[in-house]
Amino acid sequence: MHTQARRVTRTDPLGAAARTRSAARTKTRAWPLALAILLTLGLIAASLLVGVADITDTSGGAEFLFITRIPRTIALVLAGASMAMAGLVMQLMTQNRFVEPTTVGTTEWAGLGLLLCYILFPVSSVFVKMLIAIVFAFLGTLVFFAFLRRVTLKSSLIVPIVGIMFGAVISSITTFLALQFDLLQVLGGWFMGSFTHIEIGRYEPLWVVLIAAVAVVVVADRFTVAGLGKDIATTVGLNYERVVLLGVGLVALVTGVVTVVIGSLPFLGLIVPNLVSMIRGDNLRSNIPWVFLTGIWVVTVCDLISRTVIMPFEVPISLVLGIIGAAVFIFMLLRARRTSAH
Repeated sequence: MHTQARRVTRTDPLGAAARTRSAARTKTRAWPLALAILLTLGLIAASLLVGVADITDTSGGAEFLFITRIPRTIALVLAGASMAMAGLVMQLMTQNRFVEPTTVGTTEWAGLGLLLCYILFPVSSVFVKMLIAIVFAFLGTLVFFAFLRRVTLKSSLIVPIVGIMFGAVISSITTFLALQFDLLQVLGGWFMGSFTHIEIGRYEPLWVVLIAAVAVVVVADRFTVAGLGKDIATTVGLNYERVVLLGVGLVALVTGVVTVVIGSLPFLGLIVPNLVSMIRGDNLRSNIPWVFLTGIWVVTVCDLISRTVIMPFEVPISLVLGIIGAAVFIFMLLRARRTSAH
């Protein structure tokens, strides 16, 4: 009995030390995330305050705030977080850091579905347009995945190039149909990603992307294993095909909804996951909140630039994102080339 008591006495300090170290590690991990959340709240406040209209005006400022500014800010948060998440999932599924919905043709397929819906069902509701855009985005992404499986590419740099070419073909078909049916101006408005038209009653469909966000959080571990490849995933008992279909479905859902409500947000899904993985590594579950927050930061900052650069007018956020995203994309390509050369 005394021997057992002495053993407990000797081992207790070690257990206490382990608990102390664990608590210290948890605290170390928690404070950067807390600062990131504070930064996000600051950007949200800036989005609510920046603009031509004065929301502090007693005659109509509060009404303008609730009709336009708050819906626009909510749309920024939902679109930024969801498109960043879509890029992360697609990169895991393809095992390639250079792909995202706008570099593999997913957005172009959603636009084609949207145009066909407008041609065949011109008085359809927003829900019908979203549904058709999601179906076309899903089918188009599956076509691209089937192409990747059948063709062996020697370099990962070829994948986004092929995807951009694939998207350009679909975009040309969409443009031809728009010309034939005199809908080119409508098509340009759809693909010109902008939050200018967002107001109460027009942003609510974006809440659907929360379903995709919750699903990614729930099955994050499965996506991580699937990202290791089909052979490894099958070896550990994972249904690889089902996980890939789920990932493609979530990407199509997000892309279709955002395309219908906002328009194209180029390179967003490419920039954010790579920035996060460069700093924090490739642990999907621990990176999810950072991907969401960084997506919100990028979209909100770009939107603030688009609002202020030629105030009182606005430039489309897709223009700002395209410039920044193209620069980051080129930097990544050059960095990957230097790494492979060494």
